Amino acid sequence: MMSPLIYVSVFLLGAGLTALLTPLSIYLGRRWGIADAPGGRRRHKGIVSRLGGLGLYPAFAIAALAPLVMPVPRNDPLEATRLVGVVLGTGVIWVMGLLDDRFKLPGWAQLVGILLGAGVAIAFKVFIEVFNSPFSDRQIWVDWYLMVPITLVWITGLTGTMNLVDGLDGLAASVSAIAALVLLIHMLRLGQQGPALLPLALLGCCIGFLPYNISPARIFLGGGAYVLGYIVSTASIVAGAKVATALLVLWFPIVDVIWQGYSRWRRGQPVSLGDRGHLHLRLQDMGWPTWRIVLMYDAITAALGAIALFCPSRLLKLGALVGVALIALPLLAAVTRRSGDATPTGH
Repeated sequence: MMSPLIYVSVFLLGAGLTALLTPLSIYLGRRWGIADAPGGRRRHKGIVSRLGGLGLYPAFAIAALAPLVMPVPRNDPLEATRLVGVVLGTGVIWVMGLLDDRFKLPGWAQLVGILLGAGVAIAFKVFIEVFNSPFSDRQIWVDWYLMVPITLVWITGLTGTMNLVDGLDGLAASVSAIAALVLLIHMLRLGQQGPALLPLALLGCCIGFLPYNISPARIFLGGGAYVLGYIVSTASIVAGAKVATALLVLWFPIVDVIWQGYSRWRRGQPVSLGDRGHLHLRLQDMGWPTWRIVLMYDAITAALGAIALFCPSRLLKLGALVGVALIALPLLAAVTRRSGDATPTGH
């Protein structure tokens, strides 16, 4: 049994270091001109630093690696290897995000950065190789030629989704915090004490960052949204694939991303086009206050997380995925019709 002090230490390291480093990120973002002014997709007031990711990664890396020198029971000899792989891969994503904050990288360059980060994870044995069938209690194993592309799609898709969720103050960080909490509880329930420290470190970082990011935000995540998405995606597979859990928790924003991609394709626009078409931005344009939209997303995420944790049937979880999609897609279509075509804008 692991000492509760280890859990407390990891959480406090993540939260405390993020809380200490974020004011520096605010200052440097303004000093270096890496900040956003109102206009385009941004509806905030004043000049706001977008260097939120600058302090997130160092805080996460220290909190995540600290258990390597603590008396943490490890059931898997590859556990430490995978932990290092997640931290190194997150570092690749962090650098890409900072470059994007500074130079506004094109979409292909962002994708290359995410794929490189995913490649690092795979090289350190962080990959999806087994699925639990929702129709039986059987486990389905896949060979490397399926494992690699499936893992790349999962990490890339979830990392990109979290970046697209980052459109309102506090939204991506709070959704990531809920996802981290769900993964933490799930791992502890399975007796995976060591791997559980990874989402715990992420949870601490989100808690430390949110006071600066909730409306009205003093700092935006910027490339830090990629960091959050990457950590959630890799944490969900670091100790046996928990892809179904993470997929269900984040299913609502994932459906929104899928819908927007389809809508842009139907209009003959690039799928990666920057506009105000996502549900949270359309609701803001319709007059909803930011806090209400964020609360709605958090409530939906928490409810789906509860289903992922407490629903005993994999088949019922699959039904929840289908049900949410059947409810969300008509809702998205109705909001799109009501608010009209989204105006393409710069980042």
